[in-house]
Amino acid sequence: MNWIRIFAVFLWAAAQTPLQAQILDPVKWKTRVEQAPERPGEAILVAEATLEGGWHLYSQFVDPNGPVPTTFNFPAPKGVKGFKTVGKTAEGKPISQFDKNFGMELNFFANKAGFRQKISFDPSSKPFAVAATVEYMVCNDEMCLPPDFRDLNFRVEPVVAGASAAAGSPAATAVSGEAAAPEVASMPTSDTAPASDAGTDAGAPAVTDAAGADDTVTPGTPWGIFLAGAGAGLLALFMPCIFPMIPLTVSFFTKQSKTKAEGVRKALVYGLSINFIYVALGLLITVLFGSSALNELATNPWFNLVFFALFVVFAISFFGAFEITLPSSWVNKADEASNKGGYAGIFFMAFTLSLVSFSCTGPLIGSLLVSAASTGEWIGPALGMFGFSLALSVPFMLFAAFPGWLNALPKSGGWLNTVKVVLGFLELAFALKFLSTADMVWQNHWLEREMFLAIWVAIAFLTTLYLLGVFRMPNDSPVQHIGVFRMLVATVFAVLGFYLLPGIFGAPVKLVAGFPPPDFYAEQPGGAYTGGGGNSDAPKLDAEAHCPLDLPCFNDFDKALAYAKKQNKPLMIDFTGWGCVNCRKMEEEVWRNPEVARRLRENVVLVSLYVDERTELPEALKYVSPTTGKKVRTVGNKWSDFQAANFNANAQPYYVILGHNDLKPLNGHAAYDPDVQKFIDWLDAGVAAFQAQ
Repeated sequence: MNWIRIFAVFLWAAAQTPLQAQILDPVKWKTRVEQAPERPGEAILVAEATLEGGWHLYSQFVDPNGPVPTTFNFPAPKGVKGFKTVGKTAEGKPISQFDKNFGMELNFFANKAGFRQKISFDPSSKPFAVAATVEYMVCNDEMCLPPDFRDLNFRVEPVVAGASAAAGSPAATAVSGEAAAPEVASMPTSDTAPASDAGTDAGAPAVTDAAGADDTVTPGTPWGIFLAGAGAGLLALFMPCIFPMIPLTVSFFTKQSKTKAEGVRKALVYGLSINFIYVALGLLITVLFGSSALNELATNPWFNLVFFALFVVFAISFFGAFEITLPSSWVNKADEASNKGGYAGIFFMAFTLSLVSFSCTGPLIGSLLVSAASTGEWIGPALGMFGFSLALSVPFMLFAAFPGWLNALPKSGGWLNTVKVVLGFLELAFALKFLSTADMVWQNHWLEREMFLAIWVAIAFLTTLYLLGVFRMPNDSPVQHIGVFRMLVATVFAVLGFYLLPGIFGAPVKLVAGFPPPDFYAEQPGGAYTGGGGNSDAPKLDAEAHCPLDLPCFNDFDKALAYAKKQNKPLMIDFTGWGCVNCRKMEEEVWRNPEVARRLRENVVLVSLYVDERTELPEALKYVSPTTGKKVRTVGNKWSDFQAANFNANAQPYYVILGHNDLKPLNGHAAYDPDVQKFIDWLDAGVAAFQAQ
């Protein structure tokens, strides 16, 4: 269950160590040429990209509102007669998946990508070189790097018709007339897409020196999946079908055993049998679906719609409209087998418990399996079931070892059904996440941010009213009085409802960040909320500048430096990007804070440099970077090279505070970290260092 996420994040944060900023270059390109003697005037130019783990390269064919597509340019070599490209550049089969960086379904490649371009030329030509270029963009689950250019060189050595392949040719393979078709077997692509958590994870702590990395432990990680399963198992203990079985089962083992040790041993076998049954169920899910299919579950809109329907059915079941039960013949056969005695009988006792309790545990198990399978971890369902069964079985074993503890258990009663109904409301709330994912993939705008939060507010208040006894569900007992614990839980839901209410109008609601659709996926992006750093009436330092939250800023370093000298203020560089998700998170979660916004307006001169700005530089200003050896063609290339050359980093967001005389940061750098006070301290330290000069 996703509410375990908070605990997992705390554990992750405690285990982290600071990382150093670095230049990231996760793509390596190789080229080769394929020719065939029977087609002397043709060749195939092959470009292959190898990506580091977790990174992906976008296809040539993506939504124009999304990332920069991979684009090739094959100029005609000088002096080569009849040279021309034939058809479009073909690519291997991409992965089609929802990309949380851009909030839409996109085509991309992981691990490897291959591209082929067919060319034709005069067969009598001498050997020649094709100097091509490729523009591309790569992202991982935490960040996107600025668009990049690479030069690709191909050496073509024309072959004589009927002769063997030219010696020393980089490649000599048959070239069919359909070689440029997209389905090219020799172009390998990965079956594995980077893991996604649709929900991920705004507000998760990150290490400041990681240059923008945001490696959040989510329920999609093995540790998170296990914790989610354990949480579901603990909840299952308080189901009406499970809780009353604890004293009955433990009493059976203690009475049927000659010694206490024998009773404990039988209870241990009973618990291990429960573990085996549920883990086997998890493994069965993996075997039935296959690891590659599980990778697609998280973002496939049809799967998400099915999961949404399942969660709604589970919720209605918990409300008492009907029970999800297994065939009675299965239960009867398992019960008969449990009477055989010995360890085999104990195993079938555990199996009988699993079948009989399915009406209560079925929705929990189903929800857990859906969540675990949709993470893309092939072992996820088994890990989830192991956590579930461990939390379910350990109490049976402990109470068998210490029977006196049974006296401390609360008595069974109507409160057990109350637990079921509250879980039903939670199931209904989490069902919306799956519907939201499908909606964003299709860009239908059925469930925008305002509607999503409005439904959650309604669920929170309905749960509050239910717990206070305002209305009852079909299987509830009359509420004679409201207990202290029940009142406290009702208060929690009431507070949650009031907290979420302003979110409908654009408030940040950071506690649930990652669950509702992002701010831009709304009827009115930004909403009617006006608190914090934004100020549309603020004076513009540069009329053409694009400034976060309407803060006064520049987009040109030289203009900003000149203004900073005039105002005698330090210069703060904000290396950012249009497609930088963590930049938007930082602006919404930290810069919107009134104290941060005031400091950015009054204490520094802000310059936001967009490293993915596509505006072409004038020809006279284009150059080859001495730092990276790459051609700098656009304004974004210029700022990206400026960042790499002077600060040895190329990830965003990345913040530095400078004086007026050199490019040496006054107090190190900052990156994505939602700790507001930490960012304020960093700003104040930079300003103090400037004033001390």
